Amino acid sequence: MIIHTTLVGERWNQRSTIEQMANIGCDVDRAIRWRNKGELVNSRNAFERALELLQFTIADPKNRKKLKELCRLKEVLVDYFAYDNEYVSTDEWFQDYFFNFNYMYALQKGK
Repeated sequence: MIIHTTLVGERWNQRSTIEQMANIGCDVDRAIRWRNKGELVNSRNAFERALELLQFTIADPKNRKKLKELCRLKEVLVDYFAYDNEYVSTDEWFQDYFFNFNYMYALQKGK
C-alpha cells in the first residue's frame, strides 16, 4: 500500500536529493519521538512513511550514484526500528545524520 500517493514518481523526483532526505529525516525523527513517548503505533506509522520516502528516493534516477549509501541507510533503519539493532544505532545518530540535510535544505531555501 502506498502511503504518499501524491508523491509517487515525478512529483517526488522533482525535489532535490537534499529535500528528499530532509523529508525522510522528519519522519524518522517523528518515529523516534513517538517511540520514546511509548506511542508505538504512531512510531511504526512514521517509520513506514520514512521507509516509503526512502524507497522513492532510491528509485529516483538522479540518485543512482548514491545507491550504496541510500540502501545502507534503509538497512540500518530497518535494523533499528524493526529488528535487533545489530548496527548499534542510536536516536542521536539518526537525528544528527538527518539534521545535516535539514540544515542544507534550509540554506537552499534561503537563497
